[in-house]
Amino acid sequence: GWSMCVQTGSQEGIAKAVDMLIGPEDTVLVDDPTYAGTLALMRPIGCNLVGIKCDAGGMIPTELETRLQELKGQGIRPRVLYTVPTGQNPSGCTAPDQRKEELYKIACEWDLLILEDDPYRFLYYGTEEHPREEDIKTWKRPTSRSLFSMDTQGRVMRFDSFSKILSSGLRLGFVTGPTPLIDRINLHTQASNLHPSGLSQAVCAKLLRHWGPEGWENHVKRVALYYMKRRDTFQALARKYLSEYAEWTTPSAGMFVWFKLHGISDTQELIQKKAMNANVILLPGQAFSPSNSKSEYVRAAFSTASKADMEEALARFQKLLAAKA
Repeated sequence: GWSMCVQTGSQEGIAKAVDMLIGPEDTVLVDDPTYAGTLALMRPIGCNLVGIKCDAGGMIPTELETRLQELKGQGIRPRVLYTVPTGQNPSGCTAPDQRKEELYKIACEWDLLILEDDPYRFLYYGTEEHPREEDIKTWKRPTSRSLFSMDTQGRVMRFDSFSKILSSGLRLGFVTGPTPLIDRINLHTQASNLHPSGLSQAVCAKLLRHWGPEGWENHVKRVALYYMKRRDTFQALARKYLSEYAEWTTPSAGMFVWFKLHGISDTQELIQKKAMNANVILLPGQAFSPSNSKSEYVRAAFSTASKADMEEALARFQKLLAAKA
């Protein structure tokens, strides 16, 4: 059977799962690129991080199978696969259901435990443009299946967060998965921070009861539309300023755009020195590389900046890229 436990944000749940499942001699399969916060958790352990190439649809199943075969030839048997399937940080990619099914099938064949980190699930809005004002009432959020919903063998641990849909300051997330593993996370909590904030849990529970299922759906619809509109605004400005210097995939969820810069094989110095000096805050792709490799990518976020700030930032970045060219 399966169980669920509340944590102080989904990051705490991931940290406890990593502590429980991964040791210094283990090989762990992760998205490439992947969430820098998880790299920060795993690297100090000393485990072997193996990146699996992603495209616009997330982790590529054929790449996963190829790497598993290569590792088998070296006498290495990974046990854990970590992936962010929706609006991935940093790439913004989202895995379609068919691809998730393929990944789950491979996990079953190779006896892998999947850590499904999915804080942007309710920020899934699709690739179409924001609906017109008169069409907002009839607009429906696109649906997708989680890896956890496909699990028939007790091999998926799922991590959800209220940070992106209610308030990051609440510091509430929850982990769902096989009961024996959830029980161990609960024991870890009892021996460390005792429990997540009772006040935050009470506020959240009261709000959810007040809304009910229909009110909850209306709320997450509004949040998805909010990010969808920001995505459209940011992308229109990116086309205006960066089309000559970069390429990218339109995100269908979340708040990130992953720019591949033309003619630049390593974005580290450009971002950490020149962009910072020009008051443009972006992150170099190397920060998200499991192997800490040089990268031609940079990550941008459109979550909080105003339209004017987005335009100013992209105009400044264009100048830097034009000077580099």
